[in-house]
Amino acid sequence: MFAKLERFNPGGSVKDRTALSMLLDKIRSGELQPGRSVVVESSSGNLAVGLAQICRYFGLRFVCVVDAKTTEQNIAILRAYQASVEVVNRPDPDSGEYLPVRVRRVRELVANTPHAFWPNQYANPLNPIAHRQTMGEIVEALDGSVDYLFCAVSSCGTLRGCADYVREHGLKTKIVAVDAVGSMIFDGQQPIERLLPGHGASLRPGLFDPDAADEVIHVTDLECVAACRRLTAREAILAGGSSGATVAALERRSPTIPEGAKCVLIFPDGGDRYLGTIYSDDWVRSRFGEVSHLWKEAAGGDQA
Repeated sequence: MFAKLERFNPGGSVKDRTALSMLLDKIRSGELQPGRSVVVESSSGNLAVGLAQICRYFGLRFVCVVDAKTTEQNIAILRAYQASVEVVNRPDPDSGEYLPVRVRRVRELVANTPHAFWPNQYANPLNPIAHRQTMGEIVEALDGSVDYLFCAVSSCGTLRGCADYVREHGLKTKIVAVDAVGSMIFDGQQPIERLLPGHGASLRPGLFDPDAADEVIHVTDLECVAACRRLTAREAILAGGSSGATVAALERRSPTIPEGAKCVLIFPDGGDRYLGTIYSDDWVRSRFGEVSHLWKEAAGGDQA
């Protein structure tokens, strides 16, 4: 089992790749101009930080629409990069989700802001193009031998980019999409409230490709939390919620994976942005009750 730790990108997540891919050519061509252009995007956190960093470096104004699930820490990071932050506090009355409201607000801002540009991570083909390199780095590091890739899904950019690389190079890698229970990306799910940002979506993204994944595994918020805690106890890796989701999916799938197979998990970000949620005993207890046995027993067994 191998994990690709994307937290070591400059902005702390895999979304740095997406942000750079969507903006850099337009900056170089002059379509986006310092002191004039305004980048407007909807994000639950990581893409926002990546865009904020790039916009600050190139002197572009950035307006980010987030929602009530976005952590105070992420909002503080955005403001440190001098981004303007709009927080959506009321979910869509029909779906009960924030994403439709966030997207509507982005459209309003773009329509009413001179020289505004919406990268639109959910439909921009430059999003998955960035992640062909992600998969290329994995393949190079493992000498071309990757049997299973576990990838959390949200905008579907990482999934699509990795799948496109696998197809183009004729690899036999089986791609496992890891989605949230209650997410509407794949068929067969009923929408339910999700506590953790970063994977899953309440709307099917424009980048969705039904053939990108060989199989799909849905995981709960509690499974993500428990897997993150076990990962810290066993490997001393402080990982984010969507990383925990891939660990939970691998644990569920492992009984049917052939012995000797090489499995790779993409860890989109680190756990330092989840200290008030996943790694807070009080937060976990208030949402799920007393569930510490899900990781303390595993840690004790390893030490024995």
